[in-house]
Amino acid sequence: MLERAAVVAHPKPWGRSDLRPWYRQDNGAGLIGELWFERPASPARTQDSSLLVKLLFTSEPLSIQVHPDDAHARALGLPHGKAEAWYILSAVQQAVIALGLSAPITPEALRSAVNDGSIADRVRWRRVSAGDAWYVAPGTIHSLGPGVVLLEVQQRSDATFRLYDFGRHRAMHADEAMAAASSDQDAPQAPRRRLDRERTLLVASPHFVLELLELPATTTWELNAMTETWVFVLEGNATFGPFAAGTGDALYIDAQSAVIDVHAAPCNCLLAYVGSAAVDGLLQSLPRAQAAQAVQAMA
Repeated sequence: MLERAAVVAHPKPWGRSDLRPWYRQDNGAGLIGELWFERPASPARTQDSSLLVKLLFTSEPLSIQVHPDDAHARALGLPHGKAEAWYILSAVQQAVIALGLSAPITPEALRSAVNDGSIADRVRWRRVSAGDAWYVAPGTIHSLGPGVVLLEVQQRSDATFRLYDFGRHRAMHADEAMAAASSDQDAPQAPRRRLDRERTLLVASPHFVLELLELPATTTWELNAMTETWVFVLEGNATFGPFAAGTGDALYIDAQSAVIDVHAAPCNCLLAYVGSAAVDGLLQSLPRAQAAQAVQAMA
């Protein structure tokens, strides 16, 4: 199955009105914080995808929050928890994210920091720039600062518990957040790893893998997507099966091989798929003659 993803805009108080170059539709001057990439509506579809891919645009800090892991979520009657990964698309100078705590803290001190708002001084603020990738494990206290655009890959879940909201008057979930928060707030990050000339492993989590694909100009590839797979085009243009795609476009592939024909400039993409480790043989180069035959066979 190969589909072009639909885009759904979600207003947020911390969002932006100008989302270019990632989104060029008129949003009525409202503040859009998230663009969700969804499979197109179909009567034959019986369930949603396991992963949710979206773009986030911040003009203010997000709430300081935490997501439960699978075990905790199921104890609350939810189907599963929420692990996520971020890839920074752009960031203003001095832009930061919060990931984990700056120092160990007792549950009692954490509760006090939540109650008086000093939790904003307890989280570990980290500088970010375009091209950075971060894994946000369930139970990790986190936030985003203003001036950041990122792609997020997550387990499909709405389980978010707010600890602090920077003066916005939205519901807080201190008890739920305290229960979901991990005792390990160091939030270590595995280094990215080059898999071959075209593939770089950014994140390998228990639930999904995130890779960067750097495809040279005028080359053709076969992507063997045997599990749920999402492709997001960072820059350049390519044809994915029958679909032409450029910057800001996303595609959904599952249990299918897709031919990628790169146009006159290099095409860089993010690739997210269900699994816990990078898949060998996921991407294979095709000679031009063989590629033309493959395209004709799919037509």
